Amino acid sequence: MARLWNFSAGPSALPESVLQQAAQEMLDWNGSGMSVMEMSHRGPEFTRICDEAEDDLRELLGIGDEFAVLFMQGGATAENAIVPMNLIGLRDGHKADFVLSGIWSRKSATEARKYGDVSVVASSESELNQDGRTWQPWAWFPAVDQWQVRPDASFLHICSNETIGGVEFMDWPDARRMRALGAGDVELVVDASSHFLSRSMPLDRVGMLYAGAQKNAGPAGVTIVVVRRDLLGHALPICPSAFDYANVAKERSRFNTPPAYSIYIAGLVFKWLLKQGGLDAIEKVNQEKSRRLYQFFDRSDFYQLPVHPQFRSRMNVPFFLPDTTLDGIFLDGARERGLAQLKGHKSVGGMRASIYNAMPLEGVMALIEYLESFERTHG
Repeated sequence: MARLWNFSAGPSALPESVLQQAAQEMLDWNGSGMSVMEMSHRGPEFTRICDEAEDDLRELLGIGDEFAVLFMQGGATAENAIVPMNLIGLRDGHKADFVLSGIWSRKSATEARKYGDVSVVASSESELNQDGRTWQPWAWFPAVDQWQVRPDASFLHICSNETIGGVEFMDWPDARRMRALGAGDVELVVDASSHFLSRSMPLDRVGMLYAGAQKNAGPAGVTIVVVRRDLLGHALPICPSAFDYANVAKERSRFNTPPAYSIYIAGLVFKWLLKQGGLDAIEKVNQEKSRRLYQFFDRSDFYQLPVHPQFRSRMNVPFFLPDTTLDGIFLDGARERGLAQLKGHKSVGGMRASIYNAMPLEGVMALIEYLESFERTHG
């Protein structure tokens, strides 16, 4: 069977060579006589797999020893609770500030309210009038100098790539800029799920970064947490021991049984990325893929792009047809051409092409060819 061009927003496509290696090692990993799914998480075989995955991730992102790297369960959605349970107690008052830039950051703030005093310090949940055009809610990112961060907050949370809205933000404020905002020593926490490992990231600006693996880093089931070690040990009493970052860090992600097979696959993805030349190399590929796709859309009067050009995501590209009655026809035709998972999120409708690391330029060009053909036929 020929493989489809899979534009799913997650779980997403994985590199074919990773899938092939996993298939070859399914029954016998490295001469052990066992599948990775059958190994003890404390045995020497899985210890090697897990430690190598951490080491390779550190190399990819340039993570120093001042940060702990954790492989956890529950996805980024669970981290919406785990983050405040671990970090909201950094300061008296149990305060946390949130920038809302889309559906996912709003979900994060809603969950955190269960654990302390949450304030929305900036939001794009309104229209933006700029350059003679009205941009709809969640189609832009609030300017940093407009954030009203509380100086006594334990942390400030942002989602740097909104998977549903297709908004990406990389101008993360450093400590000097945070102080200029009146934020003092508030720690920056970043949900980077949908563009994690698609580009280099300024970890020196964050206290913590987390990401669900099922976009660029591996399969569903493992969530990656990078947290500065001096922030460990402040979990609320209600925090389950398996979700206490200090416990997980002490045991190098093996405090309890981890998502072993998902970590194994993620480790293979890390090695694949290193073979591609690391994040600088994959970023150039991602720039070219997104440049070509957005360039096509900007030439077209048929398709509508909702996101402000300054904040367009390289990874998640939502677009709309001029008439919703064409949606089903478009999706059927795409499937016939081997283009899958282009339907937009149920909350917003339309279409969405997620062009993560494992999507080659060839797949993006196949999508552009179909978009051109559909416009000629139905425009």
